Amino acid sequence: METPGLVHGEAEPFSKALRSLVNNRLYSDVRFVVGQERQEVFAHRCLLACRCNFFQRLLGPEPGPGVPGPVVLSTVPAEAFLAVLEFLYTNSVKLHRHSVLEVLTAAVEYGLEELRELCLEFVVKVLDVELVCEALQVAVTFGLGPLQERCIAFIEAHSQEALRTRGFLELSAPALLLLLRSDKLCVDEADLVLAARSWARVGAAVLDRPVAEVAAPVVRELRLALLAPAELSALEEQNRREPLIPVEQIVEAWKCHALRRGDAARGATCRRRRGTLPREHHRFLDLPLK
Repeated sequence: METPGLVHGEAEPFSKALRSLVNNRLYSDVRFVVGQERQEVFAHRCLLACRCNFFQRLLGPEPGPGVPGPVVLSTVPAEAFLAVLEFLYTNSVKLHRHSVLEVLTAAVEYGLEELRELCLEFVVKVLDVELVCEALQVAVTFGLGPLQERCIAFIEAHSQEALRTRGFLELSAPALLLLLRSDKLCVDEADLVLAARSWARVGAAVLDRPVAEVAAPVVRELRLALLAPAELSALEEQNRREPLIPVEQIVEAWKCHALRRGDAARGATCRRRRGTLPREHHRFLDLPLK
């Protein structure tokens, strides 16, 4: 008796036909209003439900009586949502550098693992100075370990440029902490202090909180003992005008200078970073090897 086999037809015509249904009012039975621009997007309930558990739960088993109202998804931009639909309909997607992180965010939130992996691969390929801090924030927010490591390594190699981007100023405190704990940043500590102050000012303006309060979770990772006495004095004076760093942290740095020992700073590290510029007192600061 002959065993029946699974025979595949041409996939391309099938994919093309389904792509034509993306955001097509024809035969659609569900309507979304997406993004802050409230763009109307049409879709097909059965296809979304069978491809994605998120939409299966969102849409329910069947539409209610009468004309169904729109499903509002205000947090996902329209372009990213259309990319998600394209993937659900065709199992392929066109990704763009300017919107891939929004598609990645939607893929994670909707539980679309295959789309998430496609986005991660694309982000790694197009990663640059302007994108890297935004990508790091997404990685930290959603616990995407490999992407987080890739972003940190990129920033370590391009520290000066990355610290001047808008994405750096918009990092969350946990994301910035990861950077400030790195020994491999190619930036001098004086520049890192300036960058941290700029970051805290932006956060203070957005959150309507004092600069020092915004900076509190991260400033402990600044290695003030690496600064020369004149730089530390100037920082102390600026700190009086605009508090950023706890006074006791500055005192610890002065203690290192006075005692000429890196281990004199309780709870503070004096390790030089990759980009630390040499200063005369640094020979006294290196902690003894364990």
